[in-house]
Amino acid sequence: MTIAITLFLHILSAVYPHHTEKINVAPRADTIPAGAAKLIKSYPDVVAGFADNHLLFKDHSRLLWNDGISNKSPEELLANPDLEDMFLQVYPKGTLPSPPAKNADPGRTRNEPFFTKMYGASAAEVRKNLTSITWCPDLVGQQIMVTKVNGVDKQLMQISKELDKHPEWKDYLRNIGGTFAWRDINGTNRHSMHSFGMTIDINTKYTDYWQWSCRCTNEQARVVYKNRIPQGIVDIFEKYGFIWGGKWYHFDTMHFEYRPELL
Repeated sequence: MTIAITLFLHILSAVYPHHTEKINVAPRADTIPAGAAKLIKSYPDVVAGFADNHLLFKDHSRLLWNDGISNKSPEELLANPDLEDMFLQVYPKGTLPSPPAKNADPGRTRNEPFFTKMYGASAAEVRKNLTSITWCPDLVGQQIMVTKVNGVDKQLMQISKELDKHPEWKDYLRNIGGTFAWRDINGTNRHSMHSFGMTIDINTKYTDYWQWSCRCTNEQARVVYKNRIPQGIVDIFEKYGFIWGGKWYHFDTMHFEYRPELL
């Protein structure tokens, strides 16, 4: 029987020489959505690839890419986004030509299961990967706790090294407002990105936040954009993979978050 099957396959290959060549062909790169490709490139230690509408992870688990629901409201994008939704708004690297338009919040749409998978699904899991670094040793010398996952600690040390050369920015850089804190965003049941140790708030004394401005947590409230953070600080953070909350309509100018896939 084995000889017969082998002979049949040999004949099939001879008659249809291109038939068997298609069996083990790897998926074409252009079949991977652009956003998924950015996640694969940005998080190579965690993300393995893409197939069948799912992002694949190196632990052999997967997350749904597109849930098939279109035209989500701003509230729905915040509360229940799929992975694809995180790329609906383009983050504008560099100097903002004008204040963000209403509900222009690139980076605030976050698929929480993606981040819990990378950084930890509980405070205890996240703490296992935290390390202490010295923030701006010459200008500030403050110890802060950040995650080692995805090399976030190393990126922040590079940022710290560059910022340390700018004494004119010392007031913005001292008294760090916060890094790791397992908590929800005020007024919501969504985890703050501070929960994962990949976010840093600089000095709150010189920063502005939309909730402080409107004295509310209502996402539909009209807010007037405010910012006092020098562009040079923003440029250095963006250089090392951090987005800035000052580029959101719902502005948070103290806030820098490791999201290299958006840059």
